[in-house]
Amino acid sequence: MISSTSIHHGSLILFWSDVRPVTAPFLKRDPHVDVKMSTEEQPLALVVVGNATTEGRIRSIMKHQGWRTEFCGDGDKAVDEYVRLQPDLVFLALDIPSMNGHIAALEMRETDYSARIAIITSRSGTAKAGDAAYSVGAVGVLVTPLTQSVFDEQWEAMMGEIPPAPGLADLDELYPEVEEAEMPVLPPPPLMPPVPEAVEMPSEDSPESEPELPAKKRGWGRRIIILIVLAAVGAQVGVYLEYIDPIVIINLSDL
Repeated sequence: MISSTSIHHGSLILFWSDVRPVTAPFLKRDPHVDVKMSTEEQPLALVVVGNATTEGRIRSIMKHQGWRTEFCGDGDKAVDEYVRLQPDLVFLALDIPSMNGHIAALEMRETDYSARIAIITSRSGTAKAGDAAYSVGAVGVLVTPLTQSVFDEQWEAMMGEIPPAPGLADLDELYPEVEEAEMPVLPPPPLMPPVPEAVEMPSEDSPESEPELPAKKRGWGRRIIILIVLAAVGAQVGVYLEYIDPIVIINLSDL
């Protein structure tokens, strides 16, 4: 709003102007003023903290200030929810599943450079949250446990000008670390057992081979004949050498 006023003082004319920045009505609303608005007119806050107690506190405080809230507990999904809902303010913790809150915030700023993000952290993580807030251009850092006084102290800063996000220049370098962390190390595949040699199966057309029969045992008759022949030869030799009576030889020959 611009207004001008002139004052005549003798021959001297003074002019001054009152210049006031125009902002959205909900950004400058007193947090303690309860204004009834329809659900569509209420500004929207997306809460991504992954803690039921903190979510309940944010819901209660923002409802008292005339805001509606949506919740998401997953960093990767929160980026999609931001694109879908287009919230006026995002409360984001750094330690959330799937995707680090720092990366998720940079993703939101890359999608919409005017994204208004406030970092939620514990007292022990204040230093880390401060570095992330500078990287993503956050409008504030809220330390748990959250109270109405914490919001009152930072409300004007959270509704003020959105800082730049210098961390966007390093987003491509941060992505490989995220992908490597998400990729599980798989064990080597088990060794395949050796393939057994192919066994030739007899075809249906080929005649079945007859089983081999055991060899017949030779009879004792042939052995007896051989013994008789050997005995006869031996007897003839004995007669020649005069060791055996010829009569015995004749009897053996008759056999």
